[in-house]
Amino acid sequence: MLIRHAPDLTEAHVTPKEAYLNRRSFLLGSAGAAIGAGLMSGAAGAAALSGAKSPYSTTDKPTSLDDITSYNNFYEFGTDKGDPAAYAGKLTTSPWSIKVDGLVNKPATYALEDFVKPYAIEERIYRHRCVEAWSMVIPWLGFQLSEVLKKAEPQGSAKYVAFETLVRPSEMPGQAAYFPALDWPYVEGLRLDEAMNPLTILAIGLYGQSMPNQNGAPIRLVVPWKYGFKGIKSIVRISLVDKQPPTSWNKENSSEYGFYSNVNPEVDHPRWSQASERRIGAGLLAGRQPTLMFNGYADQVASMYAGMDLRANF
Repeated sequence: MLIRHAPDLTEAHVTPKEAYLNRRSFLLGSAGAAIGAGLMSGAAGAAALSGAKSPYSTTDKPTSLDDITSYNNFYEFGTDKGDPAAYAGKLTTSPWSIKVDGLVNKPATYALEDFVKPYAIEERIYRHRCVEAWSMVIPWLGFQLSEVLKKAEPQGSAKYVAFETLVRPSEMPGQAAYFPALDWPYVEGLRLDEAMNPLTILAIGLYGQSMPNQNGAPIRLVVPWKYGFKGIKSIVRISLVDKQPPTSWNKENSSEYGFYSNVNPEVDHPRWSQASERRIGAGLLAGRQPTLMFNGYADQVASMYAGMDLRANF
């Protein structure tokens, strides 16, 4: 098993309380303004967005903005890698609402700007590993999902978190296809402890701007130790449930796409090896690089799967 050690935090990393509060206030204001600007423009144009640096960020070199925004899987807009960039510009993200419901004491439906406003935005530079054996490094902007769940007050019977994507075939041509690639809406799920892990974020931007439509505007899930398809895009509903929720790719082909789908170089996809990956934008001479267990986040997440059969559950 390949293990990457968590960043060493010292007293020098601790921000004085007064500076933190001032910084947090500034970030909340700038995030709200950026989200508002994006909504008013229908999210067709990116608005500037900033976030505090995070000790959870990798030191790997980020993939270029052009590659991140032009090489995507977002089947709601088509199955080719260039389809999201070509067709997602038509997606209207104003108004946008998010429902938080299920086994919570405080269910609510929020306008996006109200949903985002309470949380301090961070820049999280994460490795992104696709199940197709390619990878990127993406500087996301977002906040921990755990903060949203704490606010909703999960009930004791809640064991999982279910997510749902927008259905709007008039603006999402992949949903209007005669032979759809998946059963819409796209749905995903996490175990509650996975959702509460500090690495799990809701991203509202990348590379210093609000989220591009092709990358999951206006808000998406990012779970960096799992394969990329677990990062559901354009979220409209978050539900706390007591049973393992259905997930789109698992419904489509359960023998190839498990519920957990954690990155594991020792468990191949039935049709290709997962032992190595191709870093997008690195060039042909760079070759392939070894896949890291849990995508390099083993120190932070491996304990959640202690005692589980890794080959059976990944």
